[in-house]
Amino acid sequence: MTLIDLIEHFDTDEQCRELLVRLRWPNGVECPRCKMPAVELATEKQLFYCKGCDYQFTVTSGTVFNDSHLPLQKWFLATLLLCEAKKGMSALQIKRTIWGKNKGSYKTAWYLCHRIRFAMTEVQKMLDGTIEVDETYIGGKKKGIGSGNYRDHKETVIGIIQRDGQLKFIHIGNADSKTIRNVLEQHVSEDVDVIVTDESVLYNQGLPITQRSKRQSVNHQAEEYVRYENGFMVTTNTVESAFSLFKRGIVGSWHRISPKHLASYLNEMTFRFNRRDSHVLFLDTLRHMVTAPVLTFETLTA
Repeated sequence: MTLIDLIEHFDTDEQCRELLVRLRWPNGVECPRCKMPAVELATEKQLFYCKGCDYQFTVTSGTVFNDSHLPLQKWFLATLLLCEAKKGMSALQIKRTIWGKNKGSYKTAWYLCHRIRFAMTEVQKMLDGTIEVDETYIGGKKKGIGSGNYRDHKETVIGIIQRDGQLKFIHIGNADSKTIRNVLEQHVSEDVDVIVTDESVLYNQGLPITQRSKRQSVNHQAEEYVRYENGFMVTTNTVESAFSLFKRGIVGSWHRISPKHLASYLNEMTFRFNRRDSHVLFLDTLRHMVTAPVLTFETLTA
C-alpha cells in the first residue's frame, strides 16, 4: 500500500468503514457483546443492530478507534506513515504531515500514535530453534557519575530473536540473572536448539536450568563477534542489528522516550520488524486496530 493508493481508494469515510468491516468481521457482522449475528440499519451512518441484546454499534465500537472524532482518513494516513517508517515517526512529524505546521495539536497526534502502537501489541508466542539473546541499555549520558555507574540511570531492554523468525523486545526493571531467567522462561521454549549470547556473566545463571547446556557464546571483550563451529554461526549480530535500528529511531525520530512508554515503542518496532517483508503490513495493522480494546487518554497518561 502506497500513499497514492491510500488516497485513491480510501478518500471517504464510507470507503474506510467498508474496509474495517471486512477486516473485523470476515465471516459476517457479529455483535461485540453477545457475538450473535447483527444486521445493518438503514441510516446515513453505518450502524449495526443486534436483536439478541438490543445493542446498536459501529465497526469502531470497542476498538482503539472508539470515541474518536478524527476522520478515518486521518487514521489511515497516520497508520500508513507509522507502518512505512522503518525507524519510526514522531508524533510531531505526524502532526506536520497530516494537519500542517500551524494546524492540529501535538496532543491529538501523540494520542493517535499511541493508540496505533497499542494495537501493535502481539499475542505472546514461545520462540524455539536457534535463539539469540542480548541486553541493551536505553537512556542518555549523565555527566559526573563516573564510567562505572553509567547504566544506573538507564532502562534495560532484553532482545530475543529466533533466526529466520520473530523478534521480541522486553523492557525489564533490573538487569540481573533472576529477571533474565524469568523473561526467558516466558518467551523461549524448553525445546530450543541453541541459545547464543555474549560473554556477560548475567547469562551464567540467567538461563533456565534446562537451557544452560544449549548455550553458545561469543566473547566481545576479546573482539570476537562471529565464530563458526561445524558450520554453525555463533553470533549475536542479528539481535544487535535490531537494537541498532531501534536506537536509530530514538536518535533520529523520537529523540526522547520516557520509561513509562518505552514498552509501547518497543511494540511498534518489533511489530514492524517482524513484518518487514510483508506486502500487507498496512492491512495487518488495521486488522489489529479493529480487534484491539479501547485505550482511553486517562489510562494512557495515568
